Amino acid sequence: HVQLVESGGGSVQDGGSLRLSCGTSGVNFEASDMGWYRQAPGSECELVARITTTGQTTYADSVAGRFTISRDNAKNTMYLQMNNLKPEDTAMYYCATDRYPPGYCVGGKCYSCDSWGQGTQVTVS
Repeated sequence: HVQLVESGGGSVQDGGSLRLSCGTSGVNFEASDMGWYRQAPGSECELVARITTTGQTTYADSVAGRFTISRDNAKNTMYLQMNNLKPEDTAMYYCATDRYPPGYCVGGKCYSCDSWGQGTQVTVS
C-alpha cells in the first residue's frame, strides 16, 4: 500500500523560508524518481521540482534559484527547501512518484495532485 505523507508547511512572510518533507511507505523509494507539486485554489496542479534516483534535479522556472529538492534514501524521505518565498508560492504542496504522477492516466484513472497524500499548506503573505 503506497503512502506519501507531506509535512512542514505553514504561514510565513514574504521572503521567509520553509522546509517540506515527504515521508514514504510502500514505495521502492531508492528506485523511484520523485517530484514536488503544488496546487493553488482555482489553478492547475503544477510540477515544482523533480529529483531522479541519481540525484539529478529540475525546477519550474518560477522557483529555480529559490527552491532546492533533495532526498535521503536511507530515510525514504524527500525534501523541498524553499527560500525567499513569495505570495505567489501560496498553495497546497504534494509529493508524488514519477511512476504515477499528477496528470498521468491509465486504465480509466487519472492521477491528480492529491492522489497519494493529503498535502501540506504553504501560505506566504
